[in-house]
Amino acid sequence: MKFATAQDDLGVFVGMVDNKGERILPLNRAEKIRTDSNGFPEKLIECISLGESFIAKAAALEAWASENQREAELYIPIDQVKLLAPIPRPAKNIFCVGKNYAEHAIEMGSKEDIPEHIMVFTKAPTTVIGHEDVILNHAHVTNELDYEGELAVIIGKKGKEIRKEEALDYVFGYTVLNDVTARDLQTRHKQFFIGKSLDGSCPVGPWIVHASALPNPNHLFIQTKVNGELRQNSNTENFIFPVEEIISVLSQGMTLEPGDIIATGTPAGVGKGFRPPRFLQPGDLIEIEVEGIGKLVNKVES
Repeated sequence: MKFATAQDDLGVFVGMVDNKGERILPLNRAEKIRTDSNGFPEKLIECISLGESFIAKAAALEAWASENQREAELYIPIDQVKLLAPIPRPAKNIFCVGKNYAEHAIEMGSKEDIPEHIMVFTKAPTTVIGHEDVILNHAHVTNELDYEGELAVIIGKKGKEIRKEEALDYVFGYTVLNDVTARDLQTRHKQFFIGKSLDGSCPVGPWIVHASALPNPNHLFIQTKVNGELRQNSNTENFIFPVEEIISVLSQGMTLEPGDIIATGTPAGVGKGFRPPRFLQPGDLIEIEVEGIGKLVNKVES
């Protein structure tokens, strides 16, 4: 199951995307036809908070549409809507794991930079944009804008002191994320937050794939292309810290909540890792694809 936040001429809606990623079912519009009521919350983050009852109700609606052969009437071709970020405005900062692939840690420094413990920083909610949105180049504050293709985890239920063995039970689903970074601001301010939190520097999407479709998030191919050139090519099996450990560590003394977004780290191949560095330029097209989820595409402001 794939869930998205989309917009058409009738407004913004939560929808279920078909398996091929070609059509989207607006949940409330279809439910209105089925039961004459708006049975779903208006925002995906609120749907996620409902837990398994949301999944069951969405599945029942999808089955009803199929059984009654209403797909042509109810589904909208995906190219006729604008896909927004699945959670357009997160309730809090995006959690981000740094240097979670050994080769990336080395390209950013040396073997001594491979962390023994999980490195965590955050990006402000105002960074979030959607699939095919334009990444602002912020030329007035940076000339070292970089890309970082990542698998992102969406938390599905409230939890604290979560055991590693139970961590995946707290996941609603997975999406693709680009942790766009101003490297010069990172260096200047000796920390990550400012360089990671420029407006529009966190493309997310194009949708969230429910966790039931991806039982092992620690074995997914991930690739990033810039203007068609393959820059990052790895697999989440190369994580230093797997998803279960990330969730468990974050929850020790801190409550995770439905809709929380966790970016799991980027593999080697970022622009700063090249000699000389290859930072993003105006008009560059970035495509990030994660196995089992789909492709997130964005262009840098010209």
